[in-house]
Amino acid sequence: MAAFLQTNMTLDSIKVVPGRYSSLTDRAPYRIRCAAASPVKKRYNIALLPGDGIGPEVISVAKNVLQKAGFLQGLEFDFQEMPFGGAALDLVGVPLPEETSTAAKQSDAVLLGAIGGYKWDKNEKHLRPEMGLLHLRRDLKVFANLRPATVLPQLVDASTLKKEVAEGVDMMIVRELIGGIYFGEPRGITINENGEEVGVNTEIYAAHEIDRIARVAFETARKRRGKLCSVDKANVLDASILWRKRVTALASEYPDVELSHMYVDNAAMQLIRYPKQFDTIVTNNIFGDILSDEASMITGSIGMLPSASLGESGPGLFEPIHGSAPDIAGQDKANPLATILSAAMLLKYGLGEEKAAKRIEDAVLDALNKGFRTGDIYSPGNKLVGCKEMGEEVLKSLDSKVPATV
Repeated sequence: MAAFLQTNMTLDSIKVVPGRYSSLTDRAPYRIRCAAASPVKKRYNIALLPGDGIGPEVISVAKNVLQKAGFLQGLEFDFQEMPFGGAALDLVGVPLPEETSTAAKQSDAVLLGAIGGYKWDKNEKHLRPEMGLLHLRRDLKVFANLRPATVLPQLVDASTLKKEVAEGVDMMIVRELIGGIYFGEPRGITINENGEEVGVNTEIYAAHEIDRIARVAFETARKRRGKLCSVDKANVLDASILWRKRVTALASEYPDVELSHMYVDNAAMQLIRYPKQFDTIVTNNIFGDILSDEASMITGSIGMLPSASLGESGPGLFEPIHGSAPDIAGQDKANPLATILSAAMLLKYGLGEEKAAKRIEDAVLDALNKGFRTGDIYSPGNKLVGCKEMGEEVLKSLDSKVPATV
């Protein structure tokens, strides 16, 4: 299950190029079955896409946490691990093989690690790992990206902002994910009449694309503190003028939600000046991409923030918002908490298993309360641990907790 709305946009199939492996069936998907508590209540198929860099490390940890939380709630998972991003490029020559896309679409939810790395930076555009992610989002029709940014009391000193500014920040950024300038046509690099190279991208939104993401944002704000800020650039961009018009029109359907509008440049400043003013933010693809990364640093580390990408039906895509961090890959230095919390969002938003999700969230807080920190969130007086040990501490906290209630 997932949420929200379908789109008519499609992509041409991505073919696996000939090579050492003519298809991914030559390397069978890695499957693990977690024996759930008897009797088995529910079973879910989870597609795991470890990807590149630190991706395999954080996915391994998050999978163990997901298994344990599921076991404690009487859930059973079948995990199917598939190549994606740079790993898939090395294996079969494309960032999103057909078999990986099919496995993702046939799953109940997708958990992604990270993609990209210096190794593939000079590849042609269609052969870069990042294109695999754009294609996967389009294939899954996940148009709504939810990115929470919360400053936990245990980590308020890790924020680069003054304590009085960062303390108490708790916002949700709702980003439109499969429209706008990242997908709009025309696009590309051409030669103009003067023989000069010209790069073109198109910021384009249809009314229904704006309406569906706005509804998600209004519903999200309704379940939080009832405040929604729509971020645009309506003083310059025609696409933003339409965006503001459509969002404003929908506000009458949500009289319990207080709607405000803000230009994106001002929003970028306000996030630093007074972030506590924000509850729920809704914005387009490119603005959401930038603002959510900015918001992540208010919390102290991009390694703490999960995300959920949802559509009207079919599986959702759940991933940490950090990158592949190739400089620390394989060194047991990665922070797995964003991926663990992405697994919690998978349970909550993707599968509707709120009790299991709450178990994970509580276990993460418990591990932090005990003073365990990876390098990105470490401060004197706490215990510095690696990726694996942090995962082990979360597992211990899961074991020590009584059944969570919602």
